[in-house]
Amino acid sequence: MKKVLLASACLFALAAPASAADLAARPYTKAPVAVASVYNWTGFYLGVVGGGAWQADSDPKMKGGFVGGTAGYNWQTGNVVFGLEADAAWADVSASAGAVGVIPGLGLVTVTASSKTDALGTVRGRIGYAVNNVMFYGTGGYAWIDNKLSSTATAGAIGVSISDSKFHSGWTVGAGVEAFFAPQWSVKGEYLYRSLGSETYFGNVGIPTASGSLNFHTVQVGVNYHFGGPIVAKY
Repeated sequence: MKKVLLASACLFALAAPASAADLAARPYTKAPVAVASVYNWTGFYLGVVGGGAWQADSDPKMKGGFVGGTAGYNWQTGNVVFGLEADAAWADVSASAGAVGVIPGLGLVTVTASSKTDALGTVRGRIGYAVNNVMFYGTGGYAWIDNKLSSTATAGAIGVSISDSKFHSGWTVGAGVEAFFAPQWSVKGEYLYRSLGSETYFGNVGIPTASGSLNFHTVQVGVNYHFGGPIVAKY
């Protein structure tokens, strides 16, 4: 037994230096550092937008939908994002009303009147606060619509129709949220209140009629493509 213990001790003494040398020669490798993607909102973008609109203070209320395009540019400093944006859309936002009466010499007369907005748009400033790929923002600026008033009077087999189109200008204010869902693609949702000034219709036929202000609530969603690569890889 004594010989076996002595032999084991000798083998351990010979093996220990070799193991220590092997450990000393092995290089040390640092663990890889995780890469974080930081979104930079600065740059030009194009997109599509669509939504719904309804009149704020009228009866019957004009209501309907619209779809169009968007173009804009953002500047980012820290977490604050400044931007300019313009949009224009085809629209079908309308309302109609009718009345029936008796006019001496004509008999029963039916009158129908309608108002339809077939285009709308804005040019707005935006200011937002970005948390990486998500931005919350307020917005406001210039708004416009192209609107048409029509009226038809029918007495028996006789009918008379008149119509007139006007371009209304005004202002808009609202808020929204936008988020990147892919390297150069973002989706947004926003609410806008649009107030358009009054215009005079039917002056060309001698019966001038003031429209009064046209005030709309609009809710819209959009998808934007951002040029210039908005992602910066940060180690």
